[in-house]
Amino acid sequence: MYYKLIFLILLVPVLFTFPTIIRGQTPRYLIGLNDNIAEGDNSPYDQVQPGDTVYIQSGTRGYLRIRDFTGSQDNPVIFMNYGGVVTVNTSYNYGIAVSNCRYVRMTGSGDPGNFYGVFIQHVGNGAGISFGEVCSDFELDHVKITDDPIAGLYAKTDPDCSFTSTRNNFTQFNTRIHDNYIESTGNEGLYIGSSFYNGETFNCNGKDTILFPSILSGVRVYNNIVKSSGWDGIQVSSASVDCQVYNNVVMYDSQAEVNSQMTGIILGGGSKCDCYNNNISEGKGDGIEDHGLGGNRVFNNLIIDAGRTYFPNDLTKKKFGIYVSDVSVQHDSSFRILFNDIINPKCDGIRFASVNSKNNLIASNAIINPGDFILEGNASYVEVEDPSSDVLISNNYFAVDTSGAGFAPNSYQLDAGSPLIDAGYYENEGIDFDFLNNPRPQGTGNDIGAYEYGSGITGIQTIKPASNLSHPFPNPARTQLTIAYEFSRTSDVQLDIYTLEGLRIFSTVQSSVPGGKHTMLVEVQELQSGLYMYSLRGGNEVVTGKFIKTE
Repeated sequence: MYYKLIFLILLVPVLFTFPTIIRGQTPRYLIGLNDNIAEGDNSPYDQVQPGDTVYIQSGTRGYLRIRDFTGSQDNPVIFMNYGGVVTVNTSYNYGIAVSNCRYVRMTGSGDPGNFYGVFIQHVGNGAGISFGEVCSDFELDHVKITDDPIAGLYAKTDPDCSFTSTRNNFTQFNTRIHDNYIESTGNEGLYIGSSFYNGETFNCNGKDTILFPSILSGVRVYNNIVKSSGWDGIQVSSASVDCQVYNNVVMYDSQAEVNSQMTGIILGGGSKCDCYNNNISEGKGDGIEDHGLGGNRVFNNLIIDAGRTYFPNDLTKKKFGIYVSDVSVQHDSSFRILFNDIINPKCDGIRFASVNSKNNLIASNAIINPGDFILEGNASYVEVEDPSSDVLISNNYFAVDTSGAGFAPNSYQLDAGSPLIDAGYYENEGIDFDFLNNPRPQGTGNDIGAYEYGSGITGIQTIKPASNLSHPFPNPARTQLTIAYEFSRTSDVQLDIYTLEGLRIFSTVQSSVPGGKHTMLVEVQELQSGLYMYSLRGGNEVVTGKFIKTE
């Protein structure tokens, strides 16, 4: 037997600051509903300084183009919704396009009543939001995108014959994409970086010329929810330096069934990204594909039913939990695949197809019910295509069903007595936390799979994390939830709880809370089981996170 997990994931809390407007005061910079262009070189925006906020009037509007704004590393120019939700409904070929900007942030966090204060409801033919034309050092958060015929987000600048954005002339620094909701896109949910890392041929001045795209340095893609993408859920390519993809929820990817565009999360050519603590479920594609440079880790991921609904009765159409290739791997670099739960993949649990990498490690993974078991037997758990591949496979748990794994009811957390406890590989590759951000290890050794067993109520971790950011515990919670937080100064602290789609269902305020560390106790017994988001606001600081309600 096997069972399905419904949205069992904790997303790391995020602390940021946002500007405040006194009630009744008109913002200095306000983009009206009928304004389709905001240019930093033209009045009134030519007066915008680093750290200023340009507000976008709430209500339903058409497309918006933002260009030529520059903040600073410590004081970005912020674009934020004002007075409620900004809804973009347009037949144009994009919803919001940001171009030639550096040190900017687009955020929908301006309205406590809505987790997603910017809503790209419909775009005629193009991306919901794009950051291009040599944009760098940008952030996108608290935005909802639906009903988009192409990608939900483009975050890349493709090279052209002007040569201004080729690899030698431009680097896209510090790309931050977090706390967004993407649903029903025709192509990718999130498309970050160029997928042509090895170059693309252009005809420049009558001569065929290979142009190499810029690399991305400093990439963080986290806390996003991507549902029902036509192609890949999340694609990150050419991200060669300091890249992390983590704590995302990807559901029902690859609905269009386009070959080579079918993955929950794909680390494309030229990427070197740690990929961890993601929940990928019920897609038609592979769970995770790694076509990158090597030298990265894939760990603590929960991959459920990868590819099972793609020609379910035809095992010649292969889909895997995790797939690794040699597309752009650097010779003698290594892939480290650890602590993943791969449940019910259509074919192999892990298909390893890299020969050029060396000293690879596949360890401490729980792989259950691979569809190819009836054809390949034990080879279906981890299939190494070429026997010359240099890979150590050790301390994994393989089984045809979940009955002997010792999972807690209705989850993949570990119960007391589970054979996965303390049975993992001795080396954790610097991975000192689990899927719920609880410490790893807690016993005499590392546990196998995404969850580390801890004492307390069966199936519920009760350890309080050590970070100063907001953390809910226990998580999952049954009756009460304690949220620990820290703000810098005395302020009223407002807690809002939202559904997965961003609808606020609970709000409370604690008055005049001194700066420092505090906790807030919340009664949650009346909530239905599932995943919820929350925000804590104190002064101009805000922390967001997620928790699970269980019965």
